[in-house]
Amino acid sequence: MVKDLQQEILKLKKEKNITILAHSYQAEEIQEIADYTGDSFRLSELAVSDKNSTVIMCGVHFMAETCKLLSPDKKVILAKEGCGCPMAEQLSADELRQLKKMYPEHTVVAYINTTAELKTECDVCVTSSSAVEICRKIENNKILFIPDCNLGAFVAEQLPEKEIKLIQGGCPIHAAVREKDVLNEKEKHPQALLLVHPECVPSVTKHADYVGSTSGIVNFAMKSEAKEFIIGTEISIAEHLQYVCPDKEFYPLSKHLICPNMKRTTLPDVYKALNGGGLEIEMSPEVMKKARVCIDRMLELG
Repeated sequence: MVKDLQQEILKLKKEKNITILAHSYQAEEIQEIADYTGDSFRLSELAVSDKNSTVIMCGVHFMAETCKLLSPDKKVILAKEGCGCPMAEQLSADELRQLKKMYPEHTVVAYINTTAELKTECDVCVTSSSAVEICRKIENNKILFIPDCNLGAFVAEQLPEKEIKLIQGGCPIHAAVREKDVLNEKEKHPQALLLVHPECVPSVTKHADYVGSTSGIVNFAMKSEAKEFIIGTEISIAEHLQYVCPDKEFYPLSKHLICPNMKRTTLPDVYKALNGGGLEIEMSPEVMKKARVCIDRMLELG
């Protein structure tokens, strides 16, 4: 049944000249029919140079927005309507405007995991893999980092010369992992290397053998000579790595590292999106112009 539906999707996307993007947290059966897989911003970059004028994003809403910002002339469809991101949506543009009044001398650095509306009020955007490098290159030593305080704390630790103001916010899934989870898994798998996403709390990341983005974690595990790994990010990454590295062992840091919004998208949703379903991403020209500024600045500094 799954293989039949996959074959139908592959046939339809070719007939209709539609490109499918799948975030790394999507299920294996969706990744198998995608044209590109990976981190959200990388997917948006790949869509820019892709020949097709219609793109389906299998992920969450802010990812589809970012794709549209980078490819304004393309039709961008979110495969499953209603897939939001608690981190991206926890801070409003009005709240950020108030914060900017409180810290007028600070450069506003926004994690890519934010809405397009919020990006209109930001100076520079960053990804989890580029955050340290870009914040280092910002001439202003005063930075207001939004919305993930854990990623911000990781950046601040690497850049003690910077004055980085954090706010309470972040990914509730990664932030829920605790040091006791690390100690339990390391006791069960003493030979395993711990690979952790910087959205985890500092008491977790301090134990890591590697801290980095989802793609960074995947690349590290694939290239490492080690044979066992504890994976401190969304549980699907351990599953995907087990497929590509069957000679190695991968253990999720916590069974609770499951993003419910990512899991909402199913293979039938992708099929429906190819046939007029899903949500087409639309934004006003003003929002698109303003939101693009902080992304362009990221590309300049990155």
